[in-house]
Amino acid sequence: MSRKRRNQAQREAFEELQQRKKRKLENARDRQSLDEDGKTRSRKRRKNKNRKNVRRRGRAKPHKVGLTLVTIQAIVSMLCVGMLHIIGIIPLKYMLIIGGILLLLLGLTLFTQLNRKKKAIGGKILSVVLIMVISAGTYYIGKANGALDKITGGNYKIDNMVVAVLKDDPAKDIKDTENYTFGVQYKMGRTDMEAAIQMVSEELGKDITVVEYQDLQEQAEALHDKKVDAIIYNEGYTDNISESFAGYKKSVRIIYEHKIKKELASTSVDASIQEPFSVYISGIDVYGEIQQTSRSDVNIIATVNPKTHQILLVTTPRDYYVPIPGVSGGKDDKLTHAGTYGVDVSMETLEDLYETEIPFFARINFTSLIDIVDHLGGVDVYSEYAFTTSKNSEHVMDVQQGINHFNGEEALAFSRERENVPGGDNQRGKNQQAVITAMIKKMISPQMLMKANSIIDDVSGNVETNMSQEQIQSLIKTQLSKGGSWNIYSVAAEGTGGKDICYSAASSGPLYVTYPDETSVANIEDLINRVEQGEIIEGSEVAE
Repeated sequence: MSRKRRNQAQREAFEELQQRKKRKLENARDRQSLDEDGKTRSRKRRKNKNRKNVRRRGRAKPHKVGLTLVTIQAIVSMLCVGMLHIIGIIPLKYMLIIGGILLLLLGLTLFTQLNRKKKAIGGKILSVVLIMVISAGTYYIGKANGALDKITGGNYKIDNMVVAVLKDDPAKDIKDTENYTFGVQYKMGRTDMEAAIQMVSEELGKDITVVEYQDLQEQAEALHDKKVDAIIYNEGYTDNISESFAGYKKSVRIIYEHKIKKELASTSVDASIQEPFSVYISGIDVYGEIQQTSRSDVNIIATVNPKTHQILLVTTPRDYYVPIPGVSGGKDDKLTHAGTYGVDVSMETLEDLYETEIPFFARINFTSLIDIVDHLGGVDVYSEYAFTTSKNSEHVMDVQQGINHFNGEEALAFSRERENVPGGDNQRGKNQQAVITAMIKKMISPQMLMKANSIIDDVSGNVETNMSQEQIQSLIKTQLSKGGSWNIYSVAAEGTGGKDICYSAASSGPLYVTYPDETSVANIEDLINRVEQGEIIEGSEVAE
């Protein structure tokens, strides 16, 4: 090949190489351009997606869990308001406030779910806490309503018939008395005694041998003289026996009990609480079952005028020597002995004494007084004298003249003391009035009335009244709604101490009694009439 042709071939090869490089470079530029366009479109797609996500978050639907919690909260809130309505002590204005607060809390939790950030965990926790709190409150309101039902509508008493043997007797229970002779008496309740004899006979599978005595004291003496092996009597009369038979309680042992439930003879509950009414407050000297027949050591009549806010507290000494209607046949006995025949008999005795009507009663025992005072956070009680309580009060303490702050145990000791205080039993009655006055002062405050449910719940087993649940609810509701102070006037029946024969313990010989002062009795009758007629008694203590 000639040189000219070789040079021509080289130039053509070079030009073709340059063309390939040029095409390769152009292809690379085209690919880069395409990549950049793709990235741009990708960025635009991501940006648009983010914008869509933002819009979705702005109008996001709440979680199903959140809505479920809000629904449950709404239900328990409605149940709470419904239970408050049923309990019936909250005035309408307070119901509206409580309902408004519950509605506001419901709206708050609903808002946290509709306008949530992330998962709205805080809103869910708030809802759970509110559900728990409202549910617990509703439960305790319902529980207190049940407790109120327990203490109201009292219309029966329990007579606990027992069989007692001497403490060293070998009999451990009633089955060991198959061949025993039983001492009985029918004066203090033939029907109950016959029922008890029948029950013992059924337990032993045969008719028992009985010896009849005139009264409790003869029964007790026959047992201690071993004229009989055992005696049957109403346990509520134990203190009656002990009055004339020193050491009786420690010398015997109870081996059998038979409870007899009976309707009270007279417990009118039709009286209006919007008009003046009277309540017999009976304090029984026991810690046991509130319905059990027992002597009444506290005998106070509270005459209440709800229109004038006047309360009259009348204390009658436990040893007041008066006839017991329907029981003693006109013969006199101690007022405290009337309680052993039933709270209705005590009410009738006081009605006859003061010529008034007492439609309602409230019975409390030692346990309930302690619990109520402690729930009130203690009470400030005025004492006329400085003294130290005795061991018989079951709590030795120093009482100063003037105002004393007592807890439940101290208030009870102050109320029971009669040995170391001037005036003995008469002053004890005044001290009991002072404790009740202090309790009323504390209880009429809105803060304490709102706690009425919890107080009633805790003392339901140790308080009894024949007031209806609706009547008590109405009293609390009226005070919460209208408020206002009360005027409390206290008076104690006076008399002269002495010894005389008591119907319920005739064979015991003369017992200590208090002969009524007729002038004092007439003055109390007049005060009751004046309160009922709407007069504010001068010298009343104001409770706000």
